[in-house]
Amino acid sequence: MAEQLYTIPVNDAFDTDCECPICAMYTELERNAIDYTMGPSYMEDDNRAMTDKLGFCSHHIKILYGEKNRLGLALMMKTHTDKTIKDLKALSEHKPVSSGSLFKKQTYSSVGEYINNLENTCFICDRIDGTFNRYIDTIFHLWKKEPEFKKKVKNSKGFCTYHYGLLYDYAATKLSKDALDEFIEILNKVYFDNMERVNGDIGWFIDKFDYRYKNEPWKNSKDALPRGIVKTNHTIISSENKS
Repeated sequence: MAEQLYTIPVNDAFDTDCECPICAMYTELERNAIDYTMGPSYMEDDNRAMTDKLGFCSHHIKILYGEKNRLGLALMMKTHTDKTIKDLKALSEHKPVSSGSLFKKQTYSSVGEYINNLENTCFICDRIDGTFNRYIDTIFHLWKKEPEFKKKVKNSKGFCTYHYGLLYDYAATKLSKDALDEFIEILNKVYFDNMERVNGDIGWFIDKFDYRYKNEPWKNSKDALPRGIVKTNHTIISSENKS
């Protein structure tokens, strides 16, 4: 199958023996974003301005703290907290503060508004999201253009519940009626078949703690719990295990 550059990471993910190829794509993007953030880029003025403004979500700050570059994280935290203190002091004195964005002229007029915005921004999430959305678009592009990709989806181990829902809802905006019906039928089959497979493995894992099954083989249940967590909690376990 001929590949263009933007199709390569999507095809690679669907070639991976994993419980959710979309989780695999997200985790790779996340790893790249973390490496970028903790590499020499944190010394660049443009990047520092963005980390000062956006900060990091609780999930990603935990991962960053687990990285080796504690000095780099400390420098980013120092200038981020410098900005936060300055802005909140101004707002607490009822002075408006600009968002500081080149593309968005939003200003904040209250302490609560500023903090709520800060709680919902993250430099790493922001870096991931644009590319991740293009990957989702690519899935539907390949579905329409490449018969071999359909086989990859059919032969996959399905998706986590979150990404199953994402594909289910997104499909209606990307596919014609006939193509949508086919996609949903296959999507449902690979999701439910594989959720039931993992569910059965978890059930057997539980049974193995019963003395009556002590001498029975483990079958595919030894790693059932982490696979079940991927199915129900998508990227969280895979990304944190890499930190």
